[in-house]
Amino acid sequence: MDAIIKNINVVKSGGWCHSFPQIAKGGVKLTGIYRHTIDAKGRLFIPSRLREELGDNFYITISMEKCLSAFSNESWLASKEKFNMMSRESKKRMRSIYAHASPGVLDSQGRVLIPQALRKWANLDKNVTVVGAGDCVEFWDSEAWEIVDEIETTPEYIAEVFKELDF
Repeated sequence: MDAIIKNINVVKSGGWCHSFPQIAKGGVKLTGIYRHTIDAKGRLFIPSRLREELGDNFYITISMEKCLSAFSNESWLASKEKFNMMSRESKKRMRSIYAHASPGVLDSQGRVLIPQALRKWANLDKNVTVVGAGDCVEFWDSEAWEIVDEIETTPEYIAEVFKELDF
């Protein structure tokens, strides 16, 4: 649990997901919490509301927390442009995000195949919580998400977020 709290403190000050330029442009606004299961073949249903924003083709990669992040093709391409302008040292720090990225392609039933290596990294075995996180979608092990959600929905935490956003 201490590792989760450390990660939450990092996210509170602006996580990797939110460093993508799309949100600043008033672009993709992915919201909601959805509970699903991964089938035996590693396919996960993406809710229609999120599919509309992500598009039929998107990218899935590791996140700074023990979950996966999915980005629309447009957002991913914008991040690649930003990546190309980085120093060699900054690119080196970003290497794992790109190395572990996988294209997400929806099938006719709205499911995406999540590669086994990514499922293993995020501990996605069966019960998965799909979270709209503004400019990306996160895929969490449901038990891990419950802990994070409990911490992030305390009045104190919400007050800090509102303060940071100047609400």
